[in-house]
Amino acid sequence: MSEKKQRKYDKAYLRMAREWGKLSYCNRKQVGAVIVKDRMIISDGYNGTPTGFENFCEDEEGYTKWYVLHAEANAILKVASSTQSCRGATLYITLSPCKECSKLVHQSGITRVVYNQAYKDDSGLQFLARAGVELVHMPDLDED
Repeated sequence: MSEKKQRKYDKAYLRMAREWGKLSYCNRKQVGAVIVKDRMIISDGYNGTPTGFENFCEDEEGYTKWYVLHAEANAILKVASSTQSCRGATLYITLSPCKECSKLVHQSGITRVVYNQAYKDDSGLQFLARAGVELVHMPDLDED
């Protein structure tokens, strides 16, 4: 695929991840993720509480509850419970992975991460780069 066409697809999938993030009940930050393999969406996710828990991500003081799952973790876990595999896939995510999620991304076999905004701590990105995962920062999501 040409670089121009790839960029067009990257933006489209990243916009889908952004829309998916709007489903999150988290007040502090809504994050969405889409996993694409062979130009097919194989999973999606957004940050939120585990199945069966109340849909409130923050405690009374506004801090995120420790058990809230990040968008990429939710998307990877969805693949784990299916017949699909993330090996060779691309993760589209609105916020770059934290250091904990970056381990899941690498271990799941995802080889490319396209993200819109950078997380405040870039340890996750550093880890993924060291692991050989291709990283693409697309801050200009709404420009064509």
